[in-house]
Amino acid sequence: MKIEDVRRARERAAAILARAGIVITAREKDEMEIVDLGLNDLERYGLQLVIYETNDRYSAKELVIFPRQICPEHYHPPIDAGNPGKQETFRCRWGVVYLYVEGAPATHPKAIIPPGDETLFTARHEIILNPGDQYTLPPGRLHWFQAGDGGAVVSEFSSKNIDEADVFSNPRIRRMPTID
Repeated sequence: MKIEDVRRARERAAAILARAGIVITAREKDEMEIVDLGLNDLERYGLQLVIYETNDRYSAKELVIFPRQICPEHYHPPIDAGNPGKQETFRCRWGVVYLYVEGAPATHPKAIIPPGDETLFTARHEIILNPGDQYTLPPGRLHWFQAGDGGAVVSEFSSKNIDEADVFSNPRIRRMPTID
């Protein structure tokens, strides 16, 4: 990703947060993490993250998801002998989110998987999150999600968070962003 792409994505994400009525500081905007997962296709794959707090016990973030942007299929593995992995609760604040987990597949799923990538998305049980809805994922549960046509904002509350430990179904993904 180029620094100019990061700047544009931060501006766009900040505008979505403002539309959703969520206030962030100038510092939070400047430090917003733009995650393209090493795929260089931020319109389709990635996230924009405002990290409020992350420490050895818990994490709190806003996930800004552009229209139809996908956070690809992944799970949070055990961190060490005393930690079974990240447990996270998603609470939709604005827009709509299509969350997919293991289970009975949706008959008519709302998400749109990019052609050619269908085999990289095996969790097909659909949970639709509208503003005020929330869902908690236990550690180790395979999941992925996509915003609806207007984008979305999701608050994430989780146990200890080590993003670089996430395991993605797509072997091309690099979780930690690199900026040119």
